[in-house]
Amino acid sequence: MSAPRQALLLPERRRFAGQPLSKPVARALGRADRLPDGEAGERAQLQRWFELLPRGWPMAAITRQRDAGDAVLHCWLRADPAYVRPDMTGARVLAVGELGLTVEEAKALSDALRPLFGDTGFPISAPHPARWYLALPVEARLPAFAEPETVLGDDLFLHLPDGPEGRRWRALLNEAQVILHNHPVNAARVASGRVPANSLCFWGAGRLPDQVQGRLRTVRSEEAQLASLAALAAAGPPGAEGELLDLRETRDWATVETVVHERLASLDTAGLVLDFADGAAWWLRPGQRWRLLRPALAKLA
Repeated sequence: MSAPRQALLLPERRRFAGQPLSKPVARALGRADRLPDGEAGERAQLQRWFELLPRGWPMAAITRQRDAGDAVLHCWLRADPAYVRPDMTGARVLAVGELGLTVEEAKALSDALRPLFGDTGFPISAPHPARWYLALPVEARLPAFAEPETVLGDDLFLHLPDGPEGRRWRALLNEAQVILHNHPVNAARVASGRVPANSLCFWGAGRLPDQVQGRLRTVRSEEAQLASLAALAAAGPPGAEGELLDLRETRDWATVETVVHERLASLDTAGLVLDFADGAAWWLRPGQRWRLLRPALAKLA
């Protein structure tokens, strides 16, 4: 992919299963350049549009900078509130981060965890109800933690790290779960029919990158990771001209087509890329309308 000036970030194509393509969009996609499949997943999709130096993916530090403005001071690890439900084989992760906690609930729960993590030298804080953080020494050595999209829907304990360092974090998580399970905030949430924040999800460890370079200058998104990357990119050397529009929460293909129609009407030679979270991508450019012998795309997948 060279240099498109517009791009749409889209969910996996299966999100739109059974939803028909309109004739104009099916024709445009049939004539478009189908790009080589990229890696699937949220992280890989964002990495197609942002480059970090040094390389890595320290999302805890990146979102911390936007949430609190102090990420340069430490190494960071996300310790997001999670809801796990015990089952016959373990504890299934049903939600991470967005549990509908109020600011007051998040503060009360994270305050209860302060002694546990403070005694280990990893102070906990919750500048946002869905995003909690552990401040770590810059030289801290950490095991590899699985990201939320990998853990969601699966047994939590299958994704916890092994080895001596892993055992330490398993023990910390077990103690944290006991504290959260017994907290009156969670008792009140359960009593009112809301899910409790009865566990934590550790992920995103690292230091704030020296530089974040975006491929497109303008980013339109309210999602925390993408918005945080865009904020850092805006503070560094400017990327190429153009706009990245986040439609990953869209479930209605007609909504996507409305945006595509709007963009096609004013498309320049650099074109528009449709980037799906499963790695599929199409590049639409004005000159492709003369590819008259190409059939319309029958379906997305």
